[in-house]
Amino acid sequence: MSDEAEADEAEQADDVADSEETTESEQSGLQAGDFVELDYTARTVEEDMIVDTTYPEVAEEEGLDEEDREFEPRTLVLGEGFLFEAVEDDIIGGDVGQSDTVGIPAAEAFGEFDEDDVRTVSVNKIPEDDQYPGAQVQIDGEQGRVETLVGGRARVDFNHPLAGEDIEYDYEVVGQVEDQLEQAQSLFDMYLGMDLEMWIQTDEVEEEELVQPDEEGDEDEEPEPETEVVEVEKETLYIEANPQLSMNQQWMMQKQQICQQVTDLLGLDRVIIQEIIDGSGMGMGMGGMMGGMGGAGEGDIEEALEDADVDADEIMEEIEGAAEDANE
Repeated sequence: MSDEAEADEAEQADDVADSEETTESEQSGLQAGDFVELDYTARTVEEDMIVDTTYPEVAEEEGLDEEDREFEPRTLVLGEGFLFEAVEDDIIGGDVGQSDTVGIPAAEAFGEFDEDDVRTVSVNKIPEDDQYPGAQVQIDGEQGRVETLVGGRARVDFNHPLAGEDIEYDYEVVGQVEDQLEQAQSLFDMYLGMDLEMWIQTDEVEEEELVQPDEEGDEDEEPEPETEVVEVEKETLYIEANPQLSMNQQWMMQKQQICQQVTDLLGLDRVIIQEIIDGSGMGMGMGGMMGGMGGAGEGDIEEALEDADVDADEIMEEIEGAAEDANE
């Protein structure tokens, strides 16, 4: 073998070794799909304006509203779009305890400012209470901010409020969540911002399964599909629905998508939502009250009507009149 051939072979061997080392490095540390607890502060570069933070001291210093949320580390899933891509790329391969500052250009943050997204619309499309500069409005399904109103026309900016702003993102990975139930709870907190009662258990479930048809028989006849009932295990996430969940608009619109993503990320088979109605604290209207009275006497009816703050005498006269008409 010539010296040149030996040199080429040695170079190829080094390239393979470097590639294997890179692959091993890429797979070490935190990876996409991991649940991490993150402390962070995001600011605009130009005006040093807070975009978001998890630090209570930063929130207090900036005068952020501390009633609507708790400022504490957030649990997020890497690789699922919960973070800016540049921040995820910086975290993946790292470890718990890692901290850094990542710059995010406007185009990769909230988009560049687009003059075409500042449009003139009829004032009639804006609710009367929102007809002033600075109001946040929904017009034809788009979120915008009123800039000016002149006569019957309004100038509305449909750009994201932070469009055109470069972002500086300071973060620290303070922990990793590996418990499956904690992961489920953190997902619903991310999606809906609420704490729900939930648990995970393995259920034995009966399912119908196709049976391989008998190969014997007439070749010209299509064999009829046969099934048998088998018992299978289903890893199930149970969620106890409360009124807050039942009335949540995002949940009502995206229930299927949310549950699908939860099962995919956690490796579950299904999600079961349980709704418990015990009647406590539930006020009854006239329909519910009358429906539950059965064979109550006239005095009981009058008393119930008085408790309901309606004209008992007038209602009773109508009931008695209707009864007399029926007898005639």
